[in-house]
Amino acid sequence: MTPCGHQGAPEDSCSDGRDQTARNTSDPTGGCTSNWALSHLRTNLCKWCESSSPLCEDSVCLSNCSLSSFCTSVHEICVAIWNKNNESMTVQTLCHDPALPLEGVAAGLPLNSSSRDCLMTSSGHDTTLVCSCQGEQECNDRLLFNTGPNGFSKIQSKDVIPVVAVSLVPPILVALVATATFYLYRTRRPGKPTPPMRPNWPTKHTQSQYQSQYQSHYQALELPIARPEREGEESNAKLLTPPGYVISDTLEGRGQASEPLPIRLEALVGKGRFAELWRGRLPLLTGGGVWGGASGVGEAVAVKVFTGEEVASWSSECSILSDPHLQHDNVVRFLAAEAHRPPGHANIQYWLVLAYHSMGNLQDFLSDNILSWEELVSMAGSIARGLAHLHSDTTPSGVPKVPVAHRDLKSSNIVLKSREECAICDFGLALRLDLSLTADDFANSGQVGTARYMAPEVLESRVNLEDLEAFKQMDVYSMALVLWEMSSRCTAVGVVGVYEPAFGSRVCEQPCVDSMRDLVLRDRGRPDIPPAWTQHQGMGVLCSTIVECWDHDPEARLTAHCVVERFKVLEEEKEEEEERGGEEEEQRGEEEEEGGEEEERGEGEERGGKETREEEERGEETYSILCSSLSFPQGGSSIPPSSLLPDLNQDTGPETLPDPLPNYGNHSIA
Repeated sequence: MTPCGHQGAPEDSCSDGRDQTARNTSDPTGGCTSNWALSHLRTNLCKWCESSSPLCEDSVCLSNCSLSSFCTSVHEICVAIWNKNNESMTVQTLCHDPALPLEGVAAGLPLNSSSRDCLMTSSGHDTTLVCSCQGEQECNDRLLFNTGPNGFSKIQSKDVIPVVAVSLVPPILVALVATATFYLYRTRRPGKPTPPMRPNWPTKHTQSQYQSQYQSHYQALELPIARPEREGEESNAKLLTPPGYVISDTLEGRGQASEPLPIRLEALVGKGRFAELWRGRLPLLTGGGVWGGASGVGEAVAVKVFTGEEVASWSSECSILSDPHLQHDNVVRFLAAEAHRPPGHANIQYWLVLAYHSMGNLQDFLSDNILSWEELVSMAGSIARGLAHLHSDTTPSGVPKVPVAHRDLKSSNIVLKSREECAICDFGLALRLDLSLTADDFANSGQVGTARYMAPEVLESRVNLEDLEAFKQMDVYSMALVLWEMSSRCTAVGVVGVYEPAFGSRVCEQPCVDSMRDLVLRDRGRPDIPPAWTQHQGMGVLCSTIVECWDHDPEARLTAHCVVERFKVLEEEKEEEEERGGEEEEQRGEEEEEGGEEEERGEGEERGGKETREEEERGEETYSILCSSLSFPQGGSSIPPSSLLPDLNQDTGPETLPDPLPNYGNHSIA
């Protein structure tokens, strides 16, 4: 079992998409150590549009392309292809390897791969020109033409620009009016509360600033503060336990202390590319404030151990998890961050101490367990609530917080708290979406994560770095694949097969980015949803939600908050079904109770009839005895007069006969 999820797959011949060089090493709100600068990719940044209408003046044209992307290889250069069809002009911009043929360009035509300017040259076709460049960001945006009989005179820019300008005026005016109307509607609605002021979020802190930020909180709460070890010291050092986080009641009342938590590592439960995951044990705190207790006694914790080479990953994850506003029932609980120097070891280890969940991660759980419909709704709803909290700019109580994009959401990075609740973990690639950061700050934040769960725009390296919502929609796509995996193991779909991750056997166990790009982009592939799934009413709603969450267009996908609302409806329907089931069961109980009463009445009547028959039988027996006890004269009637028989309905006492008896001559009663 892996309490905090799988920490990345081992490297193989094709990368799993979790590029170590693209990890977020920025520390916008203060890291756990020092200020870590962003590292930019070494590839060219080029304009990249299939088709755009250029804006031309004299001998220069601008591509008018709004999208940019880093090339996937250092060998690729920026290219622009200019086409003229009758009186219209279009420009295609892209990254291209000059060693490979280029569509629309004559074979064997060499591309100038050393120029910083994009100078248009003949492509071998009369209506097409091509240019290439590198070394300058977006160098294929500004296209230079040679004047002359075969140069810029063909462009006729003075005729094109007025037409383009006039044609753009109406849609721009309509867009402005619509935007103003929508803004007034949202801001001037009666009863709508005023949105909170944007908090003054810090962007970069040093370690000392980060430490002092919580100093007052520590002193107020009387929690221990420990400072990093000086270089060369042999003992351990506890760096930080943010305010409001204690391990159950164990740390309460410790007062000021500088020693690290005496956590004993018990078992290795997971190993990833960046860290090892251990199950640890924190001993009990005795009454005298001394750690103690028998072996195996104490609270289990999850310890993520980083080596010194991975201190950047540790710092990044620490800066995310240590935010007190990130605390949520469906986000793994952060307990402490420490630097350890094990006895006899020269290298320092960096620890993240997290809450331990013995049920392990969701992927392992689905492999061995089948979900009921009620369990699916509860577990999936908790995942959606956790992701919505990460993406939100406020806490549930309305306090402003910095939104966070997870960027590696998958079933192995979700742990189970119970069969009805999950928590998101492993924030090694998470990104704080601070509004004060620019697109340049996010330049290394494009293609990261696990290839199987990457959104189409991530696989295509066309993430809009200027729109922070784009990072959130990547997570929504990944969540849709996780919801599909959970649905495939639910009894509501009918026959439940063996567990398979998203896309199953259509790709290898650890697919690379190229394989997923072919499947998701070229073939528009998604996991199959059989018709049998939608026959269940609730599953039909869930399948519709999944499809809307993995839409190819990021802006068309549902937000995490919308998914939470969908699950609220499903949970309400589930509760109504449970109430109806309870009422039906109660009604059946009442019917069974009424049937029991009728049965008891029938048994009583049967007993009464039986007693009546017994009384009649006793009367007949008495009558027979009396008749056999009397003697009559010969020739006389053998049946005595009725006046001689006792009244059976009158209690005359034992052995009592009518008196006086008549005289029958010489005969007497024997």
